[in-house]
Amino acid sequence: MLVAIVLVALVFDFTNGAHDSANAIATVVSTKVLPPRVAVFMAAGLNLLGAFLGTEVAQTVSGGIIPPEMVTGCTILVMAALLGAIAWNVITWFLGIPSSSSHALVGGLVGSGIAYKGWGAPNFPSIFHKVIVPLLVSPVAGFVMGYLLMVLLSWIFVKAHPHTVNTLFKKLQILSAAFMATSHGLNDAQKTMGVITLALVIFKIQTHLTIPFWVKLACATAMGLGTATGGWKIIKTMGHRIFKLEPVHGFAAETSASAVIVGASLLGAPVSTTHVISTAVIGVGSAKRLSAVRWKVAVNLVITWILTIPAAATLAALAFRALELAGLN
Repeated sequence: MLVAIVLVALVFDFTNGAHDSANAIATVVSTKVLPPRVAVFMAAGLNLLGAFLGTEVAQTVSGGIIPPEMVTGCTILVMAALLGAIAWNVITWFLGIPSSSSHALVGGLVGSGIAYKGWGAPNFPSIFHKVIVPLLVSPVAGFVMGYLLMVLLSWIFVKAHPHTVNTLFKKLQILSAAFMATSHGLNDAQKTMGVITLALVIFKIQTHLTIPFWVKLACATAMGLGTATGGWKIIKTMGHRIFKLEPVHGFAAETSASAVIVGASLLGAPVSTTHVISTAVIGVGSAKRLSAVRWKVAVNLVITWILTIPAAATLAALAFRALELAGLN
């Protein structure tokens, strides 16, 4: 069962990379700064690098959602959590909706924990401070930083020729996309590291929540491979349907989102790269004019974000019961 959990966790990490690759490269593809294939492989490599740059988020996921001592010995809990998160990822990927793999995983852990030990299993104070607050604050921060950076750039280049600005930011956007891809690996790959480490403690393979090197390597590789497959439906939504992007807009959105994600990662908060880059794009668009943003699409994204944790929790609880009925525990 432990081997199966590790494999399913890596499948989740792969789907996370495929689902969220658009976060790093949608703007650089939509502005035609890089060809899709080049952008995808750049993002894959930097996702791999970013995964090795910290463990704060992994520590939150492994011990801050469900206390290990509450669930030690329950061999199907992590499996059910992963199945619930993967199911939600697949549903939203199929529909082309950029939802949050991070919060799908949190929802999966909460749902399977409740299915096993009732409402006392999840560490709700930790979830509130480490998940819910960043869930609410990070998209706002993405919007505000995107808006302010775009206003600042507009002021700095107000007298510059459009062709000069376009040429400059085509080059700078490659750097901002690289920053975004690295920050995505830093935050998102750690979540799967945390889940696998939690499973190792539950199965009493280790007694502490230190992340083994082989776990880091496996998760980084799985996310990189997932990113290499691309997420073209979501790239279309992120790059075209929210706001018509030009290189300067892509640079502003990616730089703003990356700064927010890196800050959250250092604090151990498993934020959603999808939420942050989406609101940064909206903020950049709003700096041009409010009517430039397709607000109906933005509202649909917000509805999906609100549904993610309870939907993934419900799917994970159902998966837990199904595994129980199959005679596993």
